[in-house]
Amino acid sequence: MSEETTQNLPNDDLRLILARLDSIDMRLTTLEDKVDRRLMETRPIWEQVLARLDNLESGMQSGFRRIERQVRLLAEDVLEVRADQRDLEKRMDKLEPEAS
Repeated sequence: MSEETTQNLPNDDLRLILARLDSIDMRLTTLEDKVDRRLMETRPIWEQVLARLDNLESGMQSGFRRIERQVRLLAEDVLEVRADQRDLEKRMDKLEPEAS
């Protein structure tokens, strides 16, 4: 049925439709070219941003590892001081005469 409709179109109408399709095709091609150019312009910037983010992430990871080591050392020191304090308290208890 649709084949009959297109076959029955006057030549001027068919040419008009084809001209419109050509116009749409040209505009689409132009738009695709423009998008491709813009992508080429922004790709180096985007790659630089990604590289900076990678550097930042690796720097943060090493910073976190350093902080983790420092916290671990601090916790060990606190435990050692508390153990020494308990030892001192026991020694002081032995030295002090018991109050009657």
